[in-house]
Amino acid sequence: MNLPEINTSLFKRLRFILVQTSRAGNIGAVARAMKTMGFHELVLVSPRFDGALQDPEAVAFASGAGDILAGARIVGTMAEALQGINYAAAVSARLREFSPPVTTPRDVASQLAAHGELHAALIFGNERFGLPNDIVEKCNVLINIPANPDYSSLNLSQAAQVLAYECRMAALALDCAAPTAPGAAGVGGGGGAGATHGTACADIGFHGVAANVEQIEGMYTHLEQSLVEIGFLDAGNPRKLMPRLKRMFARAQLEQEEVNILRGIARQMVAGRKAGQ
Repeated sequence: MNLPEINTSLFKRLRFILVQTSRAGNIGAVARAMKTMGFHELVLVSPRFDGALQDPEAVAFASGAGDILAGARIVGTMAEALQGINYAAAVSARLREFSPPVTTPRDVASQLAAHGELHAALIFGNERFGLPNDIVEKCNVLINIPANPDYSSLNLSQAAQVLAYECRMAALALDCAAPTAPGAAGVGGGGGAGATHGTACADIGFHGVAANVEQIEGMYTHLEQSLVEIGFLDAGNPRKLMPRLKRMFARAQLEQEEVNILRGIARQMVAGRKAGQ
């Protein structure tokens, strides 16, 4: 499987749709949630007040995601909002007697990330009334966030943040699993500190070369000799010190440079002891 091309990346083919939103702050907060996770396409269907995208509260709650608001569209019907979409997912805490299959954010995110032909929309309803049945029944799935059953009501922007996060993680996981073609460059973008998208996991953060078994065993031998030399370990009665140290270091998944550092510490311990004698 090849690394997804930029035009099939989930970051480019996922749309967030807000239906009849009542609070400008929620629109801005959804824009912020989208941008922090690397998504950009926002559509409003008949918001319940005028000037929704320029409202001072929306701008304030967007907090740096003003470009998402600037690029958003306001339409009058769901048909307009869903133009170009071939997979619609309703988001609701309320289950319906007649509804499409019910799924979770994680499952739907994995499906959307894995199928590059899906141009998808996540549809969020009004803060008070949610989504009407006629919209839910026309969707491919109904997403239900598995929240605390005693209090399952999420704020609109919180629900959008959960979905945006799961979609981001699914997209990145797909990139991680895909071998990078020779000479291929990662896809840039994303918002917020340290945020990237379309980049393989191996490119995120520093990763040294993993130490092999021979190097690690040599370090253990060196460390054991040094501990005996400084009197910390009794060679005649070692008990379980070395097995415990090995278990501790095994959890660290040591890199070659880290092995060298530990052996350097062992040498210095012995040299310091001899110098003090």
